[in-house]
Amino acid sequence: MTAAWDLIGNPSSVHAEGRQARRLVEDARSSIARAVGASPANVVFTSGGTEANALALSPGAGRGSGFAMQRLVVSAIEHASVMSGGRFTRDAISAAAVDPSGLINLEGLRGMLAVGPTPLVSLMLANNETGAVQPVVEVAAMVHAAGGLLHVDAVQAFGKMPMDITRLGADLVTLSAHKIGGPKGVGAVVLADPLSAREPLWYGGGQEKGRRAGTENVVGIAGFGAAAAAAMRDLEPDAKRLRGLKDRLETGLRESPGMVIVADRVARLPNTTLFLVPGLKAETAVIAFDLEGIAVSSGSACSSGKVQSSHVLEAMGFGGALAQGAVRLSLGWSTTDADIERCLEAWRKLRVSLLRG
Repeated sequence: MTAAWDLIGNPSSVHAEGRQARRLVEDARSSIARAVGASPANVVFTSGGTEANALALSPGAGRGSGFAMQRLVVSAIEHASVMSGGRFTRDAISAAAVDPSGLINLEGLRGMLAVGPTPLVSLMLANNETGAVQPVVEVAAMVHAAGGLLHVDAVQAFGKMPMDITRLGADLVTLSAHKIGGPKGVGAVVLADPLSAREPLWYGGGQEKGRRAGTENVVGIAGFGAAAAAAMRDLEPDAKRLRGLKDRLETGLRESPGMVIVADRVARLPNTTLFLVPGLKAETAVIAFDLEGIAVSSGSACSSGKVQSSHVLEAMGFGGALAQGAVRLSLGWSTTDADIERCLEAWRKLRVSLLRG
């Protein structure tokens, strides 16, 4: 990114300065393509995960000139940018139910695919609140058998678990840089072969092969590529280390009576813990942890700073006051054993204050 800041060239220009900028963009494109097992030509840079999802969720995405999606099926636990449906009309969007562990109900989805026109299905690889890993391979087989396409929002999973667009069976995958330590404000749509995405969100100079107009964010893209390379290099050792830290964290949390670790009986990302305690208010926990220098959230961080009940938990059957007390803890590359102990000590202090109060 430091090198990119010093460049003055537009990556669409053919002069030497422009070619220098283009080289950084294409190096990043190759880095991200390698990370997900795709062709560099199929990586389309965007301003982040939300724009990437909006670009992917298009009735015009398809194979060949006459192909079009007529409806969108999303799981009930998708990110808000997917739940909004992209460029599908509201009456063309339906939600597939999930089970109490937060996994998509396969039989329910099968029934939805059997009725109605050709679908585009959107299913996240791992949930951003619970960390639960979805059965994407099985869903891809069902969707393709029904003649549809599968979009996979991999924003939360990217860099935390191995992923390959071909092995997943995904037709479109969306990514975001900031989830892997890259800069905020840059993301990507990755297309499978042979898939066309004929409807850009807006038109302009024809950048990204006409699929996303506007001068490329060279600094952000360079950071995205570097972060992807680092995440892939350290993927296995980081996942093992984080899983150990998460297990220690959850063991300590379970000492509290009534503690519920959400989705703890299914495969989850190695860094994500969502817990519930009867009588706990999320805003109380967020403030208490913050006063101890520990940043936690009450579910997704993408709701404009609001502390509100989670649609993910509601879809899983956690309703009322219990869902309003959800606290999410995310571990990262800088998290240490000492951080886990500090977090547990902060939780113990909070529990004591709750009992006294």
